Amino acid sequence: MSGVFRSILAVVAGFVAASAIMMVVECVNGQILYPELGKSAAGVTDIQKIKEIMASAPIGALLVVLFGWGLGSFAGGFLTTLISRKPPGRSALVLGVLLTLAGVANNLMLPPPMWFWLATFVVFLPATYLGARLVPKKEPIQET
Repeated sequence: MSGVFRSILAVVAGFVAASAIMMVVECVNGQILYPELGKSAAGVTDIQKIKEIMASAPIGALLVVLFGWGLGSFAGGFLTTLISRKPPGRSALVLGVLLTLAGVANNLMLPPPMWFWLATFVVFLPATYLGARLVPKKEPIQET
């Protein structure tokens, strides 16, 4: 498999894994941890109503979202580096940038408080890089 194709596949797989983990954490957030918030937001499409819900969301609920973003980014960075077989930082950096852009898009659709915007730029890249750094290094094969 060519290196470029492997890198692209690695980033796509990392993005899918990160997104799946984030969705699971957000489902737990809205159904178990903060069910009243989940019920109030279910099916809402009016942007003004969404802004009101976000403004009244408990800080804990937003922190859980950030935790999910960090956990998903960590796992995505790990998987991306594992698949790409490249040193940490290359493919994982691409993944981190894509996840950050997805976070920005999410914030544009569901306007959060300003502190959450700042956290968006702090969570993805470091968590992705940390996950990438934890991939075990392959030992060189020694011939005897």
